Amino acid sequence: MVKNICILGSTGSIGTQTLEVVRRHPGRFRVTGLTAGSNYKLLLEQARELLPEKVAIGDVSLFEEVKKGLAGLPVQVLAGEEGILEIARDPSSQMVVVAQVGFSGLKPTLAAIEAGKEIALANKETIVVAGEQVMQKAREKGVPILPVDSEHSAVFQCLMGEAHSAVEKIILTASGGPFREKTESEIARATPEEALRHPNWKMGDKITIDSASLMNKGLEVIEARWLFDIEPASIEVVVHPQSVVHSMVQFRDGSIKAQLGHPDMRVPILLALSWPERFDSPWGGFDFSQPAALTFFPVDTKKFRNLALSYSALERGGNMPCILNAANEIAVEAFLQGKAGFREMSDIIEATMERASFLASPAMDELIASDREARRIAAELIKQR
Repeated sequence: MVKNICILGSTGSIGTQTLEVVRRHPGRFRVTGLTAGSNYKLLLEQARELLPEKVAIGDVSLFEEVKKGLAGLPVQVLAGEEGILEIARDPSSQMVVVAQVGFSGLKPTLAAIEAGKEIALANKETIVVAGEQVMQKAREKGVPILPVDSEHSAVFQCLMGEAHSAVEKIILTASGGPFREKTESEIARATPEEALRHPNWKMGDKITIDSASLMNKGLEVIEARWLFDIEPASIEVVVHPQSVVHSMVQFRDGSIKAQLGHPDMRVPILLALSWPERFDSPWGGFDFSQPAALTFFPVDTKKFRNLALSYSALERGGNMPCILNAANEIAVEAFLQGKAGFREMSDIIEATMERASFLASPAMDELIASDREARRIAAELIKQR
């Protein structure tokens, strides 16, 4: 059988790797829709190769460029948020791969769930911002949400066949990023170029910076709370520099299950796309005949405050994870542009959490308003520095 998929964010790191997986398995997947934010040149290349029924470019000013570039081909061109939403809910696809980065993935994910699509979710911010609402809607619609993050994919696999009541805790592993062995003063002087040199993974700029600051792990803690219906106190983070053990689950009898593999995002992407099957892959496996050591360390939350801030936001609940996420997106952008230091990102996030309006039980429109407010506050804090 051929599975029809659309890819939201097809020109980003996860989107391009998803297309590598698709090319590796001809006859098993058909791409019916592609979307991009502003990288119209790569979107055109992808569309000319795959001939999806529809493409959408988020930046409406580029609509004519895309339309001209696909003239004469059987591809409908859409633009803006409405165009992306149309592709997310299009009846020709069975699965929607949400590979957009940041808050922008929330509305398309909800639209796809409402339309009854399987979700391959690489956009952790969707669950961070509105995890309770998204998971409730997925349950109502009977829609599976298949995690693409390597850590959550690992937990998903470890939980297969296990009773929820048997789980004692989830253990998420973190590589520690490029600054694991650096001092606090060295981290304070870190440049964007240094922060983007991840030792194990190849990712987009925003996710790579989040990994260096351990915000990525903080967001994953929040995501795990909702994806797997587990209390925050039962989610632990450990540093595992080799990135071979992608995460673990400890059960009430003391047993621990771990999922191992090479640090290659194409492996969890393939599992999400092929689920409930497992397709052949050239990217997985681990050679135990070669000398190797697997080491684990506790996280130093004084050096990496973003993890502590994430737990704090999750414990407070309401719209606080939304505020955390929005402030982080602004802080990361400022760091990449040289407008804020590496450790200053945590200062900006913490100050935004203190100043933004707290709502204990926000509706969806209130979460959207909270996102806007937090971004405004974070941007003002950056200007004042």
